[in-house]
Amino acid sequence: MAGPPRLSAEIFVVPLDQGRHLVYAPLRRAAFVANATVVNVLADLKSGAFDNAADPDGTLVAFLRRMEILDAAREQPPRRVLQGAPKPTSVTLFLTTACNLRCTYCYASAGDTPVRSMTIDVAQRGIDFVAENARRCGAPHFEIAWHGGGEPTANWRVLTGSFDYARRKADESGVGLKATLATNGVLRDNQIEWIRRYLDGASVSFDGLPELHDRHRRTPDGAGSSDRVMHTIRRFDEAGFPYGLRVTITADQIPRLAESIGFLCREFRAARIQVEPAYQLGRWRDAPSAETASFISAFRAAEGCAARLGREILFSAARLGTLTNHFCAVSQDLFALSPDGNVSACFEVFSEDHPLARTFFYGRERRDGGYEFDLRVLDNLRRQSVERREFCRGCFARWSCAGDCYHKSLAVQAGTEFSGSDRCHITRELTKDQILARIAASGGIFWHEH
Repeated sequence: MAGPPRLSAEIFVVPLDQGRHLVYAPLRRAAFVANATVVNVLADLKSGAFDNAADPDGTLVAFLRRMEILDAAREQPPRRVLQGAPKPTSVTLFLTTACNLRCTYCYASAGDTPVRSMTIDVAQRGIDFVAENARRCGAPHFEIAWHGGGEPTANWRVLTGSFDYARRKADESGVGLKATLATNGVLRDNQIEWIRRYLDGASVSFDGLPELHDRHRRTPDGAGSSDRVMHTIRRFDEAGFPYGLRVTITADQIPRLAESIGFLCREFRAARIQVEPAYQLGRWRDAPSAETASFISAFRAAEGCAARLGREILFSAARLGTLTNHFCAVSQDLFALSPDGNVSACFEVFSEDHPLARTFFYGRERRDGGYEFDLRVLDNLRRQSVERREFCRGCFARWSCAGDCYHKSLAVQAGTEFSGSDRCHITRELTKDQILARIAASGGIFWHEH
């Protein structure tokens, strides 16, 4: 005689409204909307107190088996664990702390501190290291990216020189090269042309409506920068160059977010538009938070506007299509070099005098040209995967959000155990929206991707 039904999925029950509940099994990529009776049955199944009288004709049990929530093979959580010395095949170069803008919300306070810039030999040694790793492991290519606590193109000679060197190294190593850039978009025409010709992609910061952008992203003399950024973006569009837009939203911009997104969708052809509340770091540390319920409402309105124009917007931690235990490469051996050639695991911790440098800097150059790594620091970063974060254990978004940004959680908690943040609420609400959208797109009854 067959035994009682066995729960075979990690499930989460999320209250909706009017007695409805969202039942979500993330590792089965399955969800449906249920009433309180079904939720009680699921609780009984979980506790081992299931009574057939609760489902006399077996319809519910059969449905849950189809969804792989009952009596299915064991789930396999997406647990990637790294050990030993890192062998990265990608290098990010923090080229300079200099910047041609003075954005009000700059997390790095770029322009307010003494300028530090990378030399070409520091860049070359980083490229040598990742190119050799790629050759040894048989990777199809290695990657170089330019980022950091300033505008990378402000160190133009080293940017172009490091690319030329990386291209020669790729030819010598017999592997490919992928090169990308993060920029504020205030570029000269020769820089735009070079980027279009040689790079594989770029992320451009632009905040939507020009008058809103100019309110916060200004030049050192106080002038707006929207005209120059839009010139760059239009030149990218003319060439069919792949780029994404990063839209940073401050509290005062929230009411016009949908209007801004509509403007971007109509005017430009960005492959992706990422929308994030401004971080309360750097020059924006004491400003009003944009991580609010108003942001969620505005994001939903902007999402609807984008959809009507055939486009999508995204928020970094709400990514239903992803199953992972790592939010970003911080816990996966990100190899980013400071101007002095030391190794950081975080884009936002770009200098050795950063308050969290001892947490995120894990390597330095050796005299022989290689790198030595502090495995105690690196292993602590590797442990910042979501299954190790107690607060995340009961969150239905845990396997897609993956614990969100470790740097931001440290900034919020000031070194104490993470106990949630306003970003957590945004992530849960937007992830819930995405699940309900999948159900609707699948016919309105349930969603299940085998």
